[in-house]
Amino acid sequence: MSDHYPQRIVCMTEEPTETLYALGEEDRIVGISGFTVRPARARKEKPKVSAFTSAKIAEILKLQPDLAIGFSDIQADIARDLIKAGVEVWISNHRSVDGILAYMRRLGAMVGAADKADAYAQQAERHIAEVRAAAARLPRRPKVYFEEWDDPFITGIRWVAELVGIAGGDDIFPAQALEPLAKHRILPNGDEVIRQAPDIIFGSWCGKRFRPERVAARPGWETIPAVRNGDLYEIKSPLILQPGPAALFDGLDAIHAVITAWAARQP
Repeated sequence: MSDHYPQRIVCMTEEPTETLYALGEEDRIVGISGFTVRPARARKEKPKVSAFTSAKIAEILKLQPDLAIGFSDIQADIARDLIKAGVEVWISNHRSVDGILAYMRRLGAMVGAADKADAYAQQAERHIAEVRAAAARLPRRPKVYFEEWDDPFITGIRWVAELVGIAGGDDIFPAQALEPLAKHRILPNGDEVIRQAPDIIFGSWCGKRFRPERVAARPGWETIPAVRNGDLYEIKSPLILQPGPAALFDGLDAIHAVITAWAARQP
């Protein structure tokens, strides 16, 4: 292993952990997020030293990292504290499918595994192309409402809306999807969802289980086709709300499977 590249990396979110394991570079990781699910063995092999909005700074410093990797402005305070303590920090802020692909390549280059990362990204690109081609053969595209949180109602982020499109559906809130911050994707109430009349509702409530029966019981929602026909589905948050490989493989597949089954039932 070359000394030119980071040897002791703390991954403060799941996507760098998943990517580095996929590239065979997991020996570089010395600490991970407590929310890490993928790969499952990482939870057994690596100490958990951060959440999403907080981190055990003292524990991270004991690990003597030469690089800490995080995501988004939400981890700005953690990054500040680590930088003040002399740790090099990389905070990515990608919000699109293309951004995820670029992230995979960039991370690989940072650890001296550019060729492996490019091959991995190309694998993801081929998978996306295959799903897109299959979706193009569907007889009809459903209107889709993706709910990231239930109180208040928060619509899906950009990469989620893009994956819905690739999988064969049309996100009903494309303008909101372009907003990088969750607070700008809050719906004042459910009236617009009712008006848009989605055919499918996906829920991915980060940190808790999606409850279709609660969604169906919302005032006025019984008129929505998705509710009327029972087309409410959970996509587990580790599969879709992390801007990393999981979203491009298992997350995309989960959405496409639901849309394909829905399309097969249409007259």
